[in-house]
Amino acid sequence: MKSALVTGGAGLIGSHVADLLRSKGWRVRVLDNLEPQTHRNGMPAWIGKDIEFIKGDLTDRQTITAAMEGIDVVFHQAAYGGYMPEIAKYVYVNSFGTAQMLEVIRENKLPIKKIVVASSQAVYSEGAATCPEHGLVFPDVRPVEQLQAGDWSVHCPICQAATKPAPTPERAPVGGETVYGLTKVDQEKLVLLWGKQIGIPTVALRYSCTYGPRQSIFNPYTGVIAIFCTRLLNDLPPVLYEDGEQTRDFSFVEDIARANLLVAETDQLDGLPVNVGSGEGVSIRKVAELISDALGIRIAPEAKGEFRPGEMRHLTSGTERIRAAGYEPQVDLATGIGRYLDWIRQQADVRDYFSEAANILRSKGIVHRVKVNDERNG
Repeated sequence: MKSALVTGGAGLIGSHVADLLRSKGWRVRVLDNLEPQTHRNGMPAWIGKDIEFIKGDLTDRQTITAAMEGIDVVFHQAAYGGYMPEIAKYVYVNSFGTAQMLEVIRENKLPIKKIVVASSQAVYSEGAATCPEHGLVFPDVRPVEQLQAGDWSVHCPICQAATKPAPTPERAPVGGETVYGLTKVDQEKLVLLWGKQIGIPTVALRYSCTYGPRQSIFNPYTGVIAIFCTRLLNDLPPVLYEDGEQTRDFSFVEDIARANLLVAETDQLDGLPVNVGSGEGVSIRKVAELISDALGIRIAPEAKGEFRPGEMRHLTSGTERIRAAGYEPQVDLATGIGRYLDWIRQQADVRDYFSEAANILRSKGIVHRVKVNDERNG
């Protein structure tokens, strides 16, 4: 029987990975610190009785050492995420925590056979685009000055012409333009480089926007679908940054879990970063409308001229690499939203936590507002 450690295994993706592994006959151990921002009520009910659970912190050396004893494959899902303002915590949990885990495996000569690390589309600075003259290009992050002027467009880095969004392949430049993005770059590069040095197979899965049952209704910093749902259920409008026409690739959480199992069981993708997504871009405004229609709550979304510096305009995952290994997403966006809403209707005390969080993000300089000059004001 194969044994797996799922770090962050109480969370949205980790818990579904754990469930899928158990259904396939794996022995599963979960390590999770039950971060209060996400798990406000403590241990979630979905942790199965046949799953060994360790409550502990990834950054604690003794805890992570004990958690990896007797493990074949590590599914490293644990991370501090979203647009939260704690810079040091991002680096400590995501970068240091991952580095220490790898160090423990090496120093203790643990017989780990593979590591699958959760990376993110946030590693890209901006999604790929097509220029009328130069074809496929990889634009630079949009300058703050451009966004302050209310210009949301993406320009060709060669000729500055307006571009159209295109699927982003893994060969696109990475760098990350948010603190979270930077630490996801750290995580995937640490794991892939270390794996080559040590000789242990590793894969970095660059997830698109993941959603589905178990996505926290308490955390107002992550998960646009969850945030829109809680807003509408409290008779509040979904809030759109920029003009709401930015696009994202959405993946249902069970599809993401299947991708994890696939890369754990094949050697075709060893040593590589791998996009996981639907391959389809959907506007954030359209997502708000889909949720509003599904809930039967007709409240129009509002765009208040706010934006988040470093946030990409368009990102659709180029999925040729993982599809060549046999991956095929099975849940479309409308079906997935319906299943999430079925779950959220069963939750008690669904409150709006976004309003307070949005004020914090403004005060910390993470959310900015378009500058309107005197002429436009007049």
